[in-house]
Amino acid sequence: MTSSVASATPSTYDCIVIGGGHAGCSAALAAAEAGCTRVLIVEKAPEEWTGGNGYFTAGAFRSAHGGLEDLLPVVRNVTPEQVGNIDLDPYPVDQFEADIMRLAEGKSNKDLVHAVVQGSRGAIQWLASKVEVPFILSFHRQAYEIDGRQKFWGGLALAVDEGGKGLINADLRALKKAGIDLWYNCPAIRLVGNNQEIEGVVVRKDGAETVLLASGIVLAAGGYESSSAKRAEYMGEQWEFARVRGTPYNEGDGIEMARLVGARLTGDFGGCHSTCWDANAPADRGDRILSNQFTKSGYPLGVMINVQGERFVDEGEDFRNYTYAKFGRKILEQPGGVVFQVWGVDATALLRDAEYGDGIVQKITANSLEDLAEELTRIGLKEKTRFLSTLEGYNQAVRRFRTKNPDVRFDPAIKDGLSTLCDSSAAARQCPKSNWALPIDKGPFLAVKVACGITFTFGGLAIDPQTAGVISESGNVIPGLFCTGEMVGDLYHNNYPGGSGLTAGTVFGRLAGAELAKRVAAKVTP
Repeated sequence: MTSSVASATPSTYDCIVIGGGHAGCSAALAAAEAGCTRVLIVEKAPEEWTGGNGYFTAGAFRSAHGGLEDLLPVVRNVTPEQVGNIDLDPYPVDQFEADIMRLAEGKSNKDLVHAVVQGSRGAIQWLASKVEVPFILSFHRQAYEIDGRQKFWGGLALAVDEGGKGLINADLRALKKAGIDLWYNCPAIRLVGNNQEIEGVVVRKDGAETVLLASGIVLAAGGYESSSAKRAEYMGEQWEFARVRGTPYNEGDGIEMARLVGARLTGDFGGCHSTCWDANAPADRGDRILSNQFTKSGYPLGVMINVQGERFVDEGEDFRNYTYAKFGRKILEQPGGVVFQVWGVDATALLRDAEYGDGIVQKITANSLEDLAEELTRIGLKEKTRFLSTLEGYNQAVRRFRTKNPDVRFDPAIKDGLSTLCDSSAAARQCPKSNWALPIDKGPFLAVKVACGITFTFGGLAIDPQTAGVISESGNVIPGLFCTGEMVGDLYHNNYPGGSGLTAGTVFGRLAGAELAKRVAAKVTP
C-alpha cells in the first residue's frame, strides 16, 4: 500500500509521547496528572510487543533511601514478623551519585546524574501511590540468607512483583484509568517544526501518514540496540553479533528524528548496557515468556572461561550490580563471542532457579572436571587441556590464599575479600579473583554457555536536567520537545549500576510531563 498524507484537519493534543515503554508511560501519566486533558502515546510495535524494554527487565529500581524503615511503606511483601530479620542499610544520595560516576569513570554529566539521584526516592513514591506499581523487597535477587538473616547487598533493594511484566501491567492499568490513549502499530515518521519550536509529529496510522499537532512532544522511543547496522556503525562491527535482550523495535528512529530538527547528540555512542546472556537465546529479540530469565548473573560465585580455555575477567571485582553491564562487552570480545560459566558443588545451591533452573538453560554437569571439559568440547570448547589447567591454577590460588588467611570467610552479601590474590606469582600466572573465590574442585560440577546480550545503548540526546527539554546544537532548549528513557544521552558511560535505568526513565518522564503541562497552561491562560 502506498502511504499518503491525510488531508483532513490534523488532530490536536496537549501531549504526545513517542514510545510506549515505562519511561513513556511515566511521561504521559505525569502530564495528565499535571493538567493535560488530551494525552496520546504512539507506539511503533504491535500490541503483543507492548512495554518496550521495560517488559524484559527484572523490574529493579535503584533509589536513594534511608534504610529498611524508609522502604517498608512502599513494599508489599514484608510481614511484621520478617522485619526484625532483615539487614538493609541506607543508600544515601551521595553514594548513589558516586556509584554512577565511579562506573562511568567520571565521564557522565554530573547535572544529569544529580537530577536522577535527587528525584529517585520521589519517583518510587509516585509510582507506588499514583501508578500503583506493586513494589517488593528483592529478596530473590538482592539478598542472601546469612545466619538466619536476610542481608541486602549492592545498594539495590527494590523490585516489582513479577518483574518487568508486573511493571508494564501496572503502567497499562494506570493509563486506562487516566483516559490516556495508546496507539499500537503507529510509528512516528518525523517531527513537525524545527529547532525554534516543535508543533507535532507525523505518524503512520492505518497505512497513511497522519499529522498530529500537540503543545509538546515527549521522545521515549529507546536507543538503537535492536538495529545491527546501527550497532555496527556506532559501536563497531563485532556488535552485529550481540543478542538483543528486549524489544526488536528500538532501532534509533527517535534519535534520528530529533537530529533532523537540530537536536544535539551526546554521550557514549560506543557504549551500552549489556549482560551475560544465554547463548541459546534468540539473536534478534527477547522472549516474551522467559524475558529476563535468559540473564546469567551467577558468575561472581564461579569463573568464566572462554573457548580457548582461559579466564578473562575478575568475576569477583565487585557486586554483580556493578559489573554485569560491562562484562557483556568482555564476553563479546572473546573468540566466537561465547564463554562458559563454571561452578563447583559449593556454589550451585546459591544460583537462582529463575536463571539456572531445569528447563531454563542448557546445563552441562559432570562428576569430574575432566568429564566436564569433554562435554564442553561438544558445544564449543576448543582447548580442553588449557581449560583444565586454568581451573587447576585457580584452585591452587584459592587454597594458597585460604592457607595464609584462615580467618577470611565466604559471605556473598559483602565484598568478603576471599580471593586468589595471595602472592605475586599467583597474580602473575592468571586473572585474579578479588572476592567470593570458592574452590571448583568438588563435584558435581556445572557449566552453562553464555553470550553477550545487549539491553540498551548509552548514546542519545542532550537534555536539560531540570526540565527534560531537548537541547539543540546551538545549546538552547527546543521549545515543545522533551526526552526521557533510553534516548537520554550522557547519563551513563562505560558501565551502569543495576536498577538505575528504570528509575531514570521515571524521573525524566515526570519532569517532561510536568513541564509540558506548564506549556499547555500558558497557552490557555488569558
